[in-house]
Amino acid sequence: MSVFQELGAGVFRRRYESLDLNIGVVFGAEAVLLVDSRASHRQADQLRDELVTLTDLPIGWVINTHFHWDHTWGNARFPEAALWGHEHCRLEMIDNGEAARRGVLEWMPVEHHDAVNEVTITPPTETFASSALLDIGGRVVELRYHGLGHTNSDIVVRVADAGVLFAGDLIEQGAPPAFGDSYPLDWGQTLDSIVLEATMVPGHGDVVDAGFVATQQGEIEAIADMAREGHSEGLPVEALVGNGPYPPETLHSAISRAYLQLDGELGYVD
Repeated sequence: MSVFQELGAGVFRRRYESLDLNIGVVFGAEAVLLVDSRASHRQADQLRDELVTLTDLPIGWVINTHFHWDHTWGNARFPEAALWGHEHCRLEMIDNGEAARRGVLEWMPVEHHDAVNEVTITPPTETFASSALLDIGGRVVELRYHGLGHTNSDIVVRVADAGVLFAGDLIEQGAPPAFGDSYPLDWGQTLDSIVLEATMVPGHGDVVDAGFVATQQGEIEAIADMAREGHSEGLPVEALVGNGPYPPETLHSAISRAYLQLDGELGYVD
């Protein structure tokens, strides 16, 4: 039985137990496009080995949905591919990649440190600000930035002829969204601007539908409203973390980021 799930004609995903991460595979006429590259060289090599069981086509493109390590640290293992991402994805990996490595090493079990240390952090070389259309032979794949959300660099990858949208970590299934680098005041509006497809693939977890996205959007907007109200009343973050849709530790992260936005410390306030 194949480890790849076919979502539409020539469009697949591989859901990995490690980090519950999704990788996308999109077939073109003479090459395939990958959505994200996994969290290390070793994990990327596993992906390459598994792709041989799916196709003998070469890898023509690798798309990074955002700059986080678990989606990009396999990039160096695909040197033959055109490496695409948002312009902020490239800048974040150049400016903060080594700091991210130090942060991962602080919590990663020691038996995985060699895999982290051997990574060559490789940012996208092909970038865009708002959108890009990639003709991969027989089909066009759209890359689009809709605004601030999980990070400053989240993009979606739309395969319209198959009815599939790879949403990266703008959508999370199976666990609450991660707010550590987020922009909670904008995330809901960003989700609202995305043209949804029949099948949406989150960065982590199972595929979802429009109803799931609407629910998660409502939860994030509720957090933003809570943060605005608490901030205007001068309440500390700790006073708000018991009354939201996610566990206290998630709410603390989300509201803290929203407060930074409201204080103008992230360089952007809605």
